[in-house]
Amino acid sequence: MFELIPTSFIFFVMAGVLVFTPHGIARGILLLATPFAALFHIWLIGFGNFWPYEIFGFDLELMRVDRLSRIFVVIFCLASFLGNLFAWHLRDTTQQVAALLYAGSAIGAALSGDLISLFFYWEGTALASVFLIWARGTEGAYHTGMRYLIVQIGSGVILIAGVAVFYRETGIVSFDQMTLASLGTWLIFISFGIKCAFPLMHNWLQDSYPAATVTGAVILSAFTTKMAIYALARGFAGTEILIYIGTIMTLFPIFFAEIENDMRRVLSYSLNNQLGFMVVAIGIGSELALNGMAGHAFAHILYKALLFMSVGAVLYRTGTAKASELGGLYRTMPLTAIFCLIGAASISAFPLLSGFVTKSLTLSSVAEEHRTIIWLALVFASAGVLSHSGIKIPFFTFFAHDSGKRPAEAPRHMLIAMGITSLLCILIGVFPSIFYQILPYDTSYVPYTFDHVFGQLQLLFFALLAFGLLYRFGLHPPEIDATNIDTDIIYRKWMPSLLGLSIIAFSRLYSRILIKISYLIKYAYKKLNDTQGPKSARVIGYPSSAMVINITILFAIALIVIFVS
Repeated sequence: MFELIPTSFIFFVMAGVLVFTPHGIARGILLLATPFAALFHIWLIGFGNFWPYEIFGFDLELMRVDRLSRIFVVIFCLASFLGNLFAWHLRDTTQQVAALLYAGSAIGAALSGDLISLFFYWEGTALASVFLIWARGTEGAYHTGMRYLIVQIGSGVILIAGVAVFYRETGIVSFDQMTLASLGTWLIFISFGIKCAFPLMHNWLQDSYPAATVTGAVILSAFTTKMAIYALARGFAGTEILIYIGTIMTLFPIFFAEIENDMRRVLSYSLNNQLGFMVVAIGIGSELALNGMAGHAFAHILYKALLFMSVGAVLYRTGTAKASELGGLYRTMPLTAIFCLIGAASISAFPLLSGFVTKSLTLSSVAEEHRTIIWLALVFASAGVLSHSGIKIPFFTFFAHDSGKRPAEAPRHMLIAMGITSLLCILIGVFPSIFYQILPYDTSYVPYTFDHVFGQLQLLFFALLAFGLLYRFGLHPPEIDATNIDTDIIYRKWMPSLLGLSIIAFSRLYSRILIKISYLIKYAYKKLNDTQGPKSARVIGYPSSAMVINITILFAIALIVIFVS
């Protein structure tokens, strides 16, 4: 009975129903019930392969449910529920429909058993999510949305090109483990890397998420990048290069996050940092590492959504998310401040919170492989996370200097969404053994050992001390309203400038070539006219009979050649 419809289609059908549902409680209930219906469906359907079909000679499979895909479907459903609850006040049908289609496409991608189905869901997330940016209604949001759409669609184009080459090489389109041994798999790998925000491919994330609506950023933070994480884990687990890519991802955002003034951009850089831990775990590829990847993705969606919610609530009440314009908000938004602190402590991996029990899995897997340098880099990155997300976000938003703003507390539905998310972060941290039961592989890992707890507390208190000293002596980067330049300067400024200069240089060269060619044609024409023209001395003095004889000779030679050949 439960196999009659793919899980993703529940979201698609409900999105269609939503269009004809009037604003009010009925629409809100529909939005909240949809992810629960999908969660109920995926849990009861059990493990296995469902919805196989053949089209144009391709053997496709819409649903493959195993422990790896199921944990991503579960967290995607939870993220959809929490995001819709946070956005309860919305009366924008476009955003609500886009949110359901976006979540459904991400769930469909996580359940795809073949690369062609994956492609359609892959592009579905791009087309649906861009409306969460455009819904902001500003000119900047429109241009940002267009850049975002180009990157996301481009990722899909590369993916389908890779699938085509892969099919030509192997004759299959099933979505299973691959190796970087051919052009097809490299193209697929690159397409995954774009949506996973690999270094030099990451700027779309920092560009688009802060440009989205208050509620849109919460939804965006949950799906696209984690869908890409799942795809990498499914297709390229144990690929060595991912260890080094992931390590770079954990490190480079630290600097940009520290100097950034816009809190949602800080969170976007922090998101990139956290993705790096997951990518490293995928590169390690052991059962412990893949448990760490899946667990950290699960926990990350929760505490990152919580941080985006708290900053979004501030933006909703004050109209700004810039650190230079905030501060002292704990006086009138105390609950939002508390929830923000829980999210900040979770992402910083404080014991008894979700980030601690999931990040420990990844760090332990790296240690088991004796990757000392990688382990040290991840530990350093963990300290950086505490600085830019664990401290900077709540400190400059709710404490620090007094901005003079006295906004009202966040709306009740926002507080409920933040409260539920905070509770989940705490429950995962306090009862990790229960959470570990839904991980891809069975594990008896115990995160709360003396070494783990004591070592992490040492790291956290050292980072707190470093921040305190830097801030006390005025050495911490000041919070100023400025535009920080990332590697996007390459395609924002350098490439357009280089293209413009190239066009100018080419046009000048082209014009010079045309002038030279024109001169040569005129010169050749003049020479021919002087020597062979009707008024030339040579033509006037040349007998017609001689011309006839010459033509006859040439004609005879041509006949002989034709006959012989």
